[in-house]
Amino acid sequence: MKKRQASSFYPYFEQEEKSTVDKMVGFFNRIVFKHGAILTDFLDPGQRDILKTVAGNDAFIQEFGGFADAEKMRVYLSEEWENLRPSDYQVSAFEIVYPAKFVKLSHSSILGTLANSGVETDTFGDIITDGNGKWQFFAKTELKNFFLEQIKRVGRTQVKIKEIPLRNILISEDDSVQKTEIIASLRIDAVLAGLSKNSRGQIKKAIKNKLVKINWHGTEDSNIMVKVGDVLSLRHFGRSKIMDISATRKGKYKVVLKVWQTKRHG
Repeated sequence: MKKRQASSFYPYFEQEEKSTVDKMVGFFNRIVFKHGAILTDFLDPGQRDILKTVAGNDAFIQEFGGFADAEKMRVYLSEEWENLRPSDYQVSAFEIVYPAKFVKLSHSSILGTLANSGVETDTFGDIITDGNGKWQFFAKTELKNFFLEQIKRVGRTQVKIKEIPLRNILISEDDSVQKTEIIASLRIDAVLAGLSKNSRGQIKKAIKNKLVKINWHGTEDSNIMVKVGDVLSLRHFGRSKIMDISATRKGKYKVVLKVWQTKRHG
C-alpha cells in the first residue's frame, strides 16, 4: 500500500470538499504508516464515498451507525479483513425521556441541542423517531457520560437521556412521500424544477449558489443527467431519490421519486 496524495483526488470532487478529501486521505495514510486499523467518527454518505474513492481496493472498509439503514456511520478502516461485532464500532444508543403527552419534540430541535452542546457534530449519528413521540439518537461510546449528564433540555422541554441496548432500537418512521413528475429532460435542473415547482432559472441559480447536491456531493453543473438511484437535495426544499424513469408516448419522461421534504415547523 502506498501513501496517497490529497491533490490527486481534488479533480474528482467539488472545491468545498477539499478539506474532506484531505481528512479522508489522512485516515488512509495513517493505516499505511502505522499498519493498524482506525475507527473514524460518524461520517455522512458523501464523506464515506470520498473515503472509498481514496482507499480504492487497497484497504477494507466496514461501517455501522447503530442500525441497518443509518445515514451517518462510523467506519472501520483496516489493511486486513476483520470479523467485527456491532460493539467494535463503539456506537451507543440513547432514548430521550420527556413528557410526550404534553409537548412535542422535533428532529431539528434535537439536532440543534446536540450540535450546540459543545461537541463536534461528527461525534453523534442519526436521530430517529417512530412518529409517535419516541425519539432516539446514536453517539460515540466514549462520549456516553457527556450525553447522559449534560443534555438536560431540548428547547424549553426538560429531558432525561437514557442509554438503551441496540436491540431496543425503534423502527424509524419513513416520512417520505412518493411523487411522479412528467418532465421534458432528465437534466438535474429540469428534474428539480418539476419537483419543487420552481423555474429552471431559479434552480440554475440555486445550483450556482451551491444549494444543490447529487449523491451527497455538491455540484455547480446544471447539465448533469440524472439516473435511477440518484439522491438529489435542494436546500430549503428537501431530499429526493429517483426510484424509476420511463419514457412517455409524447417523448417526455415519467420520473418517480421518493421525497423527504424539509419540515418548516415543529
